Amino acid sequence: MIDSEIEVKPRVKKPEWLKLPLPTAPAFNETRTMLEDLRLHTVCESAKCPNHWECWSKGTATFMIGGDRCTRACRFCAVSTLRPKPLEADEPERVAEATKRMGLKHVVITAVARDDLDDGASEHWRRTIEAVRRENPGIVIEVLTPDFNDRDEQIDLVLSARPEIFNHNLETVKRLSPRVRHRAKYERSLAVLGKVKQRMGDAIYTKSGMMLGLGESETELFAAMEDLRKSNCDILTLGQYLQPTREHLPVAEYVTPEKFSEFKRVAEGLGFVHVASGPMVRSSYHAEEFSPLTQQAKAG
Repeated sequence: MIDSEIEVKPRVKKPEWLKLPLPTAPAFNETRTMLEDLRLHTVCESAKCPNHWECWSKGTATFMIGGDRCTRACRFCAVSTLRPKPLEADEPERVAEATKRMGLKHVVITAVARDDLDDGASEHWRRTIEAVRRENPGIVIEVLTPDFNDRDEQIDLVLSARPEIFNHNLETVKRLSPRVRHRAKYERSLAVLGKVKQRMGDAIYTKSGMMLGLGESETELFAAMEDLRKSNCDILTLGQYLQPTREHLPVAEYVTPEKFSEFKRVAEGLGFVHVASGPMVRSSYHAEEFSPLTQQAKAG
């Protein structure tokens, strides 16, 4: 295998464990109507998440702020790469209203990368977190952020709003990173996670996620896990990469559920406080299963 290349295997049929029913309930249409009413974007739709039928049917969603046009063109991601539109000043309040209507106790907020803005939209992030907390005292706020090009002032602005969980995805192993997400850098993602933990200590949980099935070896995966732990990352998610369109990177391998279980044990052995590992796991999927509130309840 060439170091800078991803091994492309012949296209194979999706295995049975990935062929899931599409659960729908009255809450699905209610969620969709509410999002349309408030003119909000979700990563569920923009990134073609395979779990969005389930999540919306349970009355939850991952909000995507800053618009639906990204300044980066990661080869795994279905979010559109176009010239972004100006930020909408009332978006923070609309997100806050949505979380209130949905009665969420744990919310995940993500965003497109806004490299076109001098502050990377970090002030917009701060305003959104603060608006959600004003409307929903006691809610757990998890942010899934871009890397902000590792600029201290932008990271600190987000942290000033004191989210409980700071998530930034490593996405893949070191060797594959330049091809999978060429505008981002493996070392920079680790630096951001380490910096957040250094700034906030035990006042925040740091989290990261990786996609499997892009051609990584187990040795490379375990090395990436160790790198995350060296950056004091607390929480890890591992899921199967699924090709969103034919223009995106192909799947090199479908990792079995048994392998995901094995990788979970390895990660727990490295000291992650929580690991979600399975074919359908995504960064924000069932995020509420690990929350500072549940940790406090266990400790009590």
